[in-house]
Amino acid sequence: MPRVIWKGAVSFGLVHIPVALYPATRSDDLDFDWLDRRTMDRVGYKRVNKATGKEVPREQIVRGFAYEKDRYVILTDEDIRAANPASTQTVDLLTFVDAAEIPFLYLDTPYFLAPDRRGEKVYALLREAMARSRKIGVANVVLHTKQHLAALIPMGPVLVLHTLRWSSEVRDWSELDLPAEGAKAAKLTAREIGMAEKLVDDMSGTWNPAAYHDTFRDDILALVDRKVREGRTESVEPMETEHAAPRTDNVIDLTDLLRQSLARRGRGKGASTDDAAQEDAPAPRKRASRKTATSTARKTAARRRA
Repeated sequence: MPRVIWKGAVSFGLVHIPVALYPATRSDDLDFDWLDRRTMDRVGYKRVNKATGKEVPREQIVRGFAYEKDRYVILTDEDIRAANPASTQTVDLLTFVDAAEIPFLYLDTPYFLAPDRRGEKVYALLREAMARSRKIGVANVVLHTKQHLAALIPMGPVLVLHTLRWSSEVRDWSELDLPAEGAKAAKLTAREIGMAEKLVDDMSGTWNPAAYHDTFRDDILALVDRKVREGRTESVEPMETEHAAPRTDNVIDLTDLLRQSLARRGRGKGASTDDAAQEDAPAPRKRASRKTATSTARKTAARRRA
């Protein structure tokens, strides 16, 4: 079970869905340690004071914002959360769009959203409504003290929160020297286009992610195995285990206000709300806790040892 990164709520009109955020991917990168050739000691990355050259303990490092040259304002995690509590604990849905409208260039990092306490039914309600309408949500969310644009995507039983790059982060391809669009402008013949299309058809299939794997990683691990069998290994003194920082939980219990959201939008468009008024009133809404947790999920690469 992956570690919870963040707890909060999905804001859907007046409906709040308590959720927990989990990493949706894991790294299969080869885990190389830097070693001193002379002593076989580990070589690590140190937090060094640039003025004294001495290492700074983690607990003594604070976040500073330079408001002018060599002048800083110190900001703690609590300061940042207090500046706008709602934005740091809410996936705020802004609109719904067709998935094809968002180019791959904007996709960044995927996360799983799972319902938190007593949020299962309204979580399923949003998931099924999005799946039936074939829409995905566009939302704002603050993670690790940074605001992200994000896409909320139903995928089978889970809602996936996929952070997006801001438009200012995507480069304009007009800076590149590209061939003109269109076969005629690119001076391509009908025969060349026909052959290329046939090749694409011949190579076409269905998407099966399990059919692909990292062959380079396999080759490196095979090389490691061979060196182990040949006894070509080195011993390294174990390092002290780093203690994980304590986690705090943010619990938000909210209620179903879908009907009121529809009625409010209907009034904005001049629509009648008589039908909504005849329905049973929703249960009272509980106040949301302002405490949040922004602990960062550790990424641990798989390591093969002899």
